[in-house]
Amino acid sequence: MTREQVEKGASCKPSRWMMLKAQLKNISPEVFKKKMDDNDNYVLIDTRTANEYNHLHLENAINIDYLTPDMWERVEPLDRDATYLLYCRSGRRSIRLGTLMRNSGFDAKKIFNLEGGITAWQEAFGEEKLKKNAE
Repeated sequence: MTREQVEKGASCKPSRWMMLKAQLKNISPEVFKKKMDDNDNYVLIDTRTANEYNHLHLENAINIDYLTPDMWERVEPLDRDATYLLYCRSGRRSIRLGTLMRNSGFDAKKIFNLEGGITAWQEAFGEEKLKKNAE
């Protein structure tokens, strides 16, 4: 977009990615942790691959790999009214899963995505609440 277009009030079309992201509750690691600490009535889902999950994951997380063919078969039976805390490495796969859940009748007000994923968690809290498997 040119400077002239901006001065005339034109704007860039938001990317599809930004539109998907805007439809979910993306929360900081601090708010995500507070939700975990203040409430034990939630489902914590790690959307990374099994290898990523087995190497390191948040305590009590279940692994539903967004990239596997059976992903939806694992999500579909979940309670549509429960509270879900979703994360992946950087936040993209979990946003995609959250969008699918929302579009399939899960309560959008109860789906929370960890902004920046487990990478942001580690930057904020180090190893707190992380489970590492022995190598």
